[in-house]
Amino acid sequence: MAKYRKLGRTSSQRKALLRNQVTALLNNGKIITTEAKAKEVRKIAEGLIAMAVREKDNYEEVTVKAKVPKKDANGKRVKEVVDGKKVTVYDEVEKTIKKDKPSRLHARRQMLKVLYPVKEVPKEAAGRKRNTKQVDMPAKLFDEIAPKYVDRNGGYTRIVKIGQRKGDGALEVLLELV
Repeated sequence: MAKYRKLGRTSSQRKALLRNQVTALLNNGKIITTEAKAKEVRKIAEGLIAMAVREKDNYEEVTVKAKVPKKDANGKRVKEVVDGKKVTVYDEVEKTIKKDKPSRLHARRQMLKVLYPVKEVPKEAAGRKRNTKQVDMPAKLFDEIAPKYVDRNGGYTRIVKIGQRKGDGALEVLLELV
C-alpha cells in the first residue's frame, strides 16, 4: 500500500496543490475540497500545528534600538539637505522583539518550506495594491492557532462530508480547524 495519494498529478503539481491548500486552510480556517485531497492536506496541516504547539513559548524578548525614518503629516519621509544631497532623517526608537531560540527557528523554517506567502487585502481597498499586507504565516501559527490547541493531543482538523460534486460526482468535504 502506498504511503500517500498521488491525486492523479505529477509530483511537482501534487506538492504545489497540497502546499496551496494547507496555506489556505491555516489562513482561512476552512476549505472545501475532495475527500482524498482533504486527507492528504490534513496530514501536513496537523504536523505543522503540532510543531507550532510544541515551540509556541520557545523565545525570549529582547529590547533593541532601531532607526526609524521620520515622517511628516502625509506619511512621507522627512528629508534634509546635507552636503548638497537629500538625506532621510532618522529617529532612534527602542523596540522589544521576540528572538526565536534555535529549535523554534528551525520549526519556523520547516513551516516556510511548506507554506506559501500570503497577502491580505482589506475589504475597502479590494483590487488595489496599496494597502495589501504580507501575512507572516509561521507567526500566525505560533501566536493565534497554537494557543487554541495547547491542551489537545492531536486531532486539530475535522472533515465534514458535504455531498457529491455535480460535475464529476467526486465526494466533497469541508476541512476545518476544530
